[in-house]
Amino acid sequence: MKRQRRTFTTEFKLQMVQLAASGKPRADIVREYDLTASALDNWIKKYQQSGSFHAKNNRSEEENELIRLRKENQRLLMENDIFKASSADHGTKIDIIRNNAQIYSVSAMCDVLQLSRSTVYYHFKERQKQLDDLPDAELAIIIKDIFIQNRNNYGTRKLKVELQKQGLQVSRRRIGRLMKQQGLVSNYTVAQYKPHSTRCNESQTQNVLQRNFSQDKPLSVVVSDLTYVRVLNTWHYVCLFVDLFNREIVGYSAGPHKDATLVYRALSRIEGNLHDIELFHTDRGREFDNRLIDQALSTFGIQRSLSKKGCPYDNAVAEATFKVFKTEFSNHKYFMSLEHLNMELHDYVHWYNHIRIHGTLGYLTPIQFKQIPS
Repeated sequence: MKRQRRTFTTEFKLQMVQLAASGKPRADIVREYDLTASALDNWIKKYQQSGSFHAKNNRSEEENELIRLRKENQRLLMENDIFKASSADHGTKIDIIRNNAQIYSVSAMCDVLQLSRSTVYYHFKERQKQLDDLPDAELAIIIKDIFIQNRNNYGTRKLKVELQKQGLQVSRRRIGRLMKQQGLVSNYTVAQYKPHSTRCNESQTQNVLQRNFSQDKPLSVVVSDLTYVRVLNTWHYVCLFVDLFNREIVGYSAGPHKDATLVYRALSRIEGNLHDIELFHTDRGREFDNRLIDQALSTFGIQRSLSKKGCPYDNAVAEATFKVFKTEFSNHKYFMSLEHLNMELHDYVHWYNHIRIHGTLGYLTPIQFKQIPS
């Protein structure tokens, strides 16, 4: 499939350069943000040389022509490789079908490559027999690689799903045994700290949501909450906005104060038309129920909903999201500054939305779930 052309803002490129400078592995950045290694290297080189990502404006006409010819030659080589694959040997054709079975119809690929379906499925079955006999030592290496790539957060359920994507049918018991042998312990096994509850307001606003956490339209209902994060020797706070439709983190912000401004900044980061939001549900914290937020909600015609006093179950999705957030992100990181926190938060939210599979979404990522035709 032809790679879809993407454009990147200067802010995004700078964030990628900062991630690389902070020590995040180059391969992880390329994989998690769906970049090409050459693009990332090019951004880093441009930033180091001139502090700007617009070096192309300084090229001569001859350099631009050479780049154009190189790109055209690369495209022709790629098309030639694809054409040659159609007349490849028997084994190569089967490998092509197996590697693309999650993208294209097996029947359609069999027609294009002129193979019978029975032959292909026979090889699939034989391949599975070989995978079932895969030695523990080899499987342990694969499991460890997936575990580390997903920031030590996946347990046996999600590791099983990721292995299935690679064509490996492995029981959770076997996965757990190999994890134990390698000392792989998910962040979720760490005991959680339960903070004390804070005072809430006595607003007469009702709980309109009524724990209806399943929504069938993007952005129709958004929930939110706050949590605390340690930055050097002081407390900072993080606000997240979660779309109940696909559990995507659609807005976020961090700052030194637990106030309405923090919530407002998170609201302003939501991409899309804010008029699409029908209901905004939170707990009864004063940072959510105040004049600034009232004005913002009124501007976009968004109805407010507040949990019942002292009842966290009324905002269960936000509470669960923050448990995940603290377990996977804030509990085991040390932040040197607010800028450092913002950079790491941006990286985590991207991973959460685009890479992390969710059990409640049928082990899809929030973005994959949203792309399913309605």
